Amino acid sequence: MMRAKQSALMASLAGVLGVAVFAAVPMFAQAGATVHGHVSNPAGEDFTPGEVQFTTDMTVPYKQAKFSNTAQIDANGDYSATGIAPGQYFVYVVRDKVVADQLQLTVTASQKDVTLNDDMSRPEYLKAMTPDQRKQLEEYKKKNAEVTQANKVIAKLNKTLASVRTDLKAAAPTQGDVSQDVDEMKQAVAAKPDVGLLWLTYGDTMMAQGRHLSLADKTAGKSPSEDAAVGQEFSGAVDAYKKAITLDTAATKPNPTGLGADYNQLGNALTAMGKTSDATAAFDSAAKADPTNAGMYYKNEAAILYNAGQMDGALDAANKAIAADPNGALAYFIKGQALVTKVTVDPKTNKMTPPPGCIDAYQKFLQLAPDDPKVPQVQAVLQSLGQSISTSYRAHKK
Repeated sequence: MMRAKQSALMASLAGVLGVAVFAAVPMFAQAGATVHGHVSNPAGEDFTPGEVQFTTDMTVPYKQAKFSNTAQIDANGDYSATGIAPGQYFVYVVRDKVVADQLQLTVTASQKDVTLNDDMSRPEYLKAMTPDQRKQLEEYKKKNAEVTQANKVIAKLNKTLASVRTDLKAAAPTQGDVSQDVDEMKQAVAAKPDVGLLWLTYGDTMMAQGRHLSLADKTAGKSPSEDAAVGQEFSGAVDAYKKAITLDTAATKPNPTGLGADYNQLGNALTAMGKTSDATAAFDSAAKADPTNAGMYYKNEAAILYNAGQMDGALDAANKAIAADPNGALAYFIKGQALVTKVTVDPKTNKMTPPPGCIDAYQKFLQLAPDDPKVPQVQAVLQSLGQSISTSYRAHKK
């Protein structure tokens, strides 16, 4: 985009000619010479792409001239032309057959190497521009400065994101202190508040810090639910996730995975605050926004409902998780656990009868996760129900 604007600007400056630059002529004894140099546009940037053309036809217009040598300008604005015979030359800087500048050069028979730079930001060049051309140049330089500054901000934010993600991963096993990361992400969203990913990560840092403070309370024998600092972190995370959802929903091309992550993390934050009903709604929204990963979101919903003792809701969410991902072991475990609470007992025989689907759910869990720590618990339940356990579900050898 920037080069396209540069090209348009060069085209508008094509009529500004007649500014001559004479190269110093070093003395070497060799016929022909290599002429090389760097070309800068009126904004002081590399002039690229383009050509540098050499002609000894100095009495005719550019379109009538015959050119003895042509060199391509590379991506850095540099060029090199070899075999330049002794003589006087007009040297044209051209893009798309439009002349951007004209220089004058003298090459002698003793010359071997010549440096001929073209800096179109020189005062003589700028002075020769029309008022309209100078206006275009100033507008271009202003926009370019804005883009350059924006790119610097983005580069800094990307560095911050990478650093924070590394810190969160390292702190997760021990629920370590990430207060510095919270501060860094607060600055990040202030610098660029229109990016959902920044708000999502900001929320993640506050969630992690809330868990850290909760662990400290428990270690000290205090109740995290009565700690205002813990509640502040979790509440801040909820607000950050909601901001991310708003931004990502309004995006020109919404990213389903990103939006699903926003809702999923919102569900986790609401769970931490004890708002189970709101959390389940968030997980449902995550599954709707990102159907590809619906199994994971419904599994999370089933888990929080199970942990809250809401077995009917947990069963419903587990069934949705299984429908979305038939290979998710945890959903089968939760389904079995929710159904086993509905076991009936024959008062005459004391025989326990599990509801339909209970045994199948447990057996499927054992099949999918034979190494899971919950396996002994499930096996004990099945045995108490008078069920045999398939030997094919034994744990894998380490």
